[in-house]
Amino acid sequence: MTTALRRLARDVSGVSVVEFGFVAPLLIVMLLGSLQLSFDVWAKSILNGAVQEAGRDSGLEDAQGDQSSIDTFVGEQVHAFLPSAKMTYKRKNYETFSDVGRPEDYTDANDNGVYDNNECFEDENANGQWDADVGASGQGGARDVVVYTAMMEYTELVPLSRFIGLDGKRTLSATTTLMNQPFSTQADRVVKVVCP
Repeated sequence: MTTALRRLARDVSGVSVVEFGFVAPLLIVMLLGSLQLSFDVWAKSILNGAVQEAGRDSGLEDAQGDQSSIDTFVGEQVHAFLPSAKMTYKRKNYETFSDVGRPEDYTDANDNGVYDNNECFEDENANGQWDADVGASGQGGARDVVVYTAMMEYTELVPLSRFIGLDGKRTLSATTTLMNQPFSTQADRVVKVVCP
């Protein structure tokens, strides 16, 4: 009996299967994660390309009246490879490039460096409230600077995140900044001081 036990202790047949059993799950997760990451990079490049082309077309004078066709173009480019993607679009217009991302000016009555609801402000985008970005929604007019953003939401190709309890939704966005053609004189922006 002891001889059989010693022979069994020295026997290494089948060890590879056990070792593979330990390594295989990690290998499969890494492989599937690489596949999802590659798909995300590819999807982002398709979205970026479509937004860049749409941005060039969007600033033309003849496109000013029909921005929905620009959005449709971006959606068609994305849906050609990912039909289930949900698309959303956003445009903000500014008077100059230096206005992009700039907050509306306000009177800091209590010197705390933060806008408080009872402080006066210059309503540059004419929406009646203080904003951390002076941009007005929409395409704007001649010579206006436009930030165009397209966002796509889709369910991940490889359902890895669902194994850890996440919903598996992926969101990618692409943004371009352009200036509308100078087909007319740029409209003056009316700035109104608002004191709540």
